[in-house]
Amino acid sequence: MLKRFAPLVPLALTAFLAACAGHSPQPQISEATVEPVARPLSQQVEPADDEITALIDDKPYEMPQLADSLLDLGRSLIGTRYRYGGTSVQSGFDCSGFVGYLFREEVGLELPRSTRELINLDAPKVARADLEPGDLILFNDRGRGRVSHAGIYLGDDQFIHSSSSRSGGVRIDSLDDSYWNRSYLQAKRVLALAPVEDQVAVKRHN
Repeated sequence: MLKRFAPLVPLALTAFLAACAGHSPQPQISEATVEPVARPLSQQVEPADDEITALIDDKPYEMPQLADSLLDLGRSLIGTRYRYGGTSVQSGFDCSGFVGYLFREEVGLELPRSTRELINLDAPKVARADLEPGDLILFNDRGRGRVSHAGIYLGDDQFIHSSSSRSGGVRIDSLDDSYWNRSYLQAKRVLALAPVEDQVAVKRHN
């Protein structure tokens, strides 16, 4: 009896192995091993510069017209005499008096009276490479000591300030000048503190 079915055993074994090969179990992929499909570079959207700025600062610098009016007033005062403690056209200006006058008249901001207080003003700091017209620039004495002077950036490495009696009061100078280059200390974006209604008015006119 066993001898009669012996030739059939290899055939049955072959058929069984073929059936196992045809139904081999697929590897299971857990949720932890599923990786997100990367989008092609052409479909990836980079955030716009203004969106990045809005995330960094609640009050982005979007006021070129406000800066223009501030600087126009400053240029109109070139030649106004220097006077220590001065805060008006009639009396003359010292450096912080000149800066305070411009921001008060054109922006409606009352700034601290002295340079020592200006450096502690809660306004965004600006890297020298990122200066924009209207930014407040603070200087010390050729890199020595505390803050001692202030001016307003015009653009193209120039700034306007009430310098001294000997140099003619309100004037324009260059940050590339060796003295001012050594004395440069810090810059702040004071226009970011402008009243909300001024910012809205400027945006409506853009």
